[in-house]
Amino acid sequence: MIEQRLQLPNGQSIQYLLDLRARRTIGLKITANGLVVHAPKRISATQLQQVLLEKSGWIQQKLALRKANQVAPMQWQDGEPLLFMGQDIVLTLQHHATNKAVTLQGNQLLVRSPQIDQPAFVARKVLQWYAQQALPDFTRRVELIAAQMGEKVSAVGLSNAKSRWGSCNSRKQIRLNWRLIQAPPHVIQYVVCHEMAHLKEMNHSARFYAVQASLFPRYVQAEKDLKALSPILHRMA
Repeated sequence: MIEQRLQLPNGQSIQYLLDLRARRTIGLKITANGLVVHAPKRISATQLQQVLLEKSGWIQQKLALRKANQVAPMQWQDGEPLLFMGQDIVLTLQHHATNKAVTLQGNQLLVRSPQIDQPAFVARKVLQWYAQQALPDFTRRVELIAAQMGEKVSAVGLSNAKSRWGSCNSRKQIRLNWRLIQAPPHVIQYVVCHEMAHLKEMNHSARFYAVQASLFPRYVQAEKDLKALSPILHRMA
């Protein structure tokens, strides 16, 4: 992606990421990183600027809404609130000369280490713990759905994408964003079913949504819940 800047008539500007693809139309998306513009490879700079200026009101409105919904980034300090499978938990730091461990005890995620005064160290250990919980949980869900569908998945892995919750490719490899393990189980299940539906339909056609609905009938509400939670789930780098 290419960093670009749109100059507005009022003197303000909007920074965005330009993604040139083999496509016919221009697509706009507001992500955790701001505005992303998907455009045809052969579009001229003048054409692109004209379209973006026409959409500038919508873009500014969505960016303002995103800013209003932003959540303060993690500080990795004792007592900081966390989320795990939809449940509120608390980061608890304990200095220990030799024992280095991260464990969930009740509603506390307990980090023991002689380095708890180093936020980068705490962050690394906590993120590792989340990933360790995510992979077996996601794998179990994928395997259950695969059996239900009569399909085989070649691999299940974690992703660290900032704007995608999952992916499924033609090699039947499923990748799911580790941040999802913070979400309630029904939201995790929705994303898993969404990606598994791509085993039948590698698109977002009516047939795809029929498959998704058969796997997870409440997908419309779960999608809304995921969008509402997105700023919180992205607190972690």
